[in-house]
Amino acid sequence: MIPRNASLTGIAVMLFGILLFSLNDVMGKWLVSTYTPGQLMLLRSAAALLVLAPFILRQGIRRTLRPERPRLQLLRMAIGATESTLFYVCVAHLPLADTMTLWMAAPVWAVLLAALLLGERVDPARWAAAGLGFLGVSLALAPSGASFSPPALLALTGSVLFAALLIAGRKLRGTPDVTLVAWQTFGSLLLGTALLPLGWVMPTPRDFALLGLLGIVALLGHLCVTRALKLAEASVVAPYQYTFIIWALLFGWLFFGDWPTPLMLCGAALIVAAGLALMLLERRAAGIAGRAASRDRSAHAGSA
Repeated sequence: MIPRNASLTGIAVMLFGILLFSLNDVMGKWLVSTYTPGQLMLLRSAAALLVLAPFILRQGIRRTLRPERPRLQLLRMAIGATESTLFYVCVAHLPLADTMTLWMAAPVWAVLLAALLLGERVDPARWAAAGLGFLGVSLALAPSGASFSPPALLALTGSVLFAALLIAGRKLRGTPDVTLVAWQTFGSLLLGTALLPLGWVMPTPRDFALLGLLGIVALLGHLCVTRALKLAEASVVAPYQYTFIIWALLFGWLFFGDWPTPLMLCGAALIVAAGLALMLLERRAAGIAGRAASRDRSAHAGSA
């Protein structure tokens, strides 16, 4: 059992990590109005790698560059880089809260992808929770009258890619955090470099510093979330990721004058409810599996 103090610390660290990610999103939305997504990806990734370099050296370059399951690592790297780039494209055209609401539907998409791609068995309760989430996505897409606009469809695509990223992360649980972050950051650097021919605006010294800060804040947010998951059970801290939507509402109104429609708020509520329900169902399934394993071990010890 994890001590209560550690769980409370994990919750606090998770909340701080989500705040950092939210600040990263605000800076990204502001900067992408002037600079191209390729620039953002390149400069933020370069700054993040500079900060990450001591950790890579401490772990060992060979161990970082030669992880287990390299093909899956490459796939995860490509998905993560594409998903991050799509996010910056979307926030340039959509309100921050709208974009974050659609991105938070990733756990719902993960249920569908796990069933279709991995052949995982999904019980009726999870399908019901996923259906609730899909209804929330439908409501979230409808309000602006741009349900099938390119930015909205890209946001939907981004949330599906984020779900694929979550599934890939499940398969790479044994990989060190530094390795996962390094590969994903390097992938973003490569994609940013590839996108540079689409446009380059010379940053001012202040904006150059902000573009670097973008990567450092995202890296710190990732490290906070990773640490929170080590301090406390995932089922304890994971629900606090939905504070993303609260920060998106606040920052969107404060910095950009955006406020979502009632339908968008209803869609966000349904998506959050579906995500929380899926977490509770996962926790219950894990508890049942744990008790069954414990009984099996007891029976084996008794027979011995």
